Amino acid sequence: MKILIAISSKEFSKPTLQVGMWVAKAFNASVTIVYVGQKISSFYTSNVGLAQESIAKWGLDRPGVKVLEWAFNYLADHKYFTSETVEAGFDRNTLIDRGRNRLELFLKSTYCKDVKLILRRGDIIPELRNEVMQEGYDITIIGGSKKRRMAHDLVQYIDSSIFVVNNFLEHQGYRLLQAVDDSKGTAVAIKYGSQFAKAFKFPVDVLTVSKRDTFGSGYMGAHKNAMRAFEKVGIKPVSMLKVGDPVKTVLDTATKNHLIVMGVSHLNPIIQYFKGSKPLKVMKQCSCPIIIVK
Repeated sequence: MKILIAISSKEFSKPTLQVGMWVAKAFNASVTIVYVGQKISSFYTSNVGLAQESIAKWGLDRPGVKVLEWAFNYLADHKYFTSETVEAGFDRNTLIDRGRNRLELFLKSTYCKDVKLILRRGDIIPELRNEVMQEGYDITIIGGSKKRRMAHDLVQYIDSSIFVVNNFLEHQGYRLLQAVDDSKGTAVAIKYGSQFAKAFKFPVDVLTVSKRDTFGSGYMGAHKNAMRAFEKVGIKPVSMLKVGDPVKTVLDTATKNHLIVMGVSHLNPIIQYFKGSKPLKVMKQCSCPIIIVK
């Protein structure tokens, strides 16, 4: 598994970093921690000498590098790195310019496969999208920002699953709420949910919501498949069959102790705009962590 952790600042990114490394450790995944900084103007870059262009262009004393340094120190303090990496410390001069608005620092880890610190320059959504396209991440972990429109755009336009860290508490005893329907995205979402539940030993609630008083064969078939998937990994899930509006019911069922897992709609953005998307609507309103699986 390859994980991308998007951080924004020292003040607000600690929960995002905690969750990302928590997931990486459980799955022995490769981790990339990325900060997207302001785009440097063409006027500025065209007026620096060639010998100093790389350092001047990236501004190695700028806030983005300081945030990466904070992330390094946080991970070092929590022993995510080898002792040799910790002793060497964070050296901003070892950031390598990979081109395409991207600086990279590779680090050896003790708790997961490896860790990269990345600094990108430009607009957040396009740069994160480019990072995912170029490197092929399985899941992108982002903070539970009040700017829900940004999270909405990330889910719509980034080609990986998205883990939105809403009000995450490190020592909270979480339950996994697996939302199930007969859509094409449900099968992949169940696979993710069972992997997470097994890795973290989460108790599980499997929820299927029907707008009518009866449940069709598609809904019941998907619900039973979900129950079997969790049982196969050694977890006895709680079956929940409820009648009502799907989005409202998921929101009413989820507590602050839940991690919601939902499959994303495969409708194109224009159709989604008019018809709506249940995962996106839940994400906008929920107050607990949520994984939207693609």
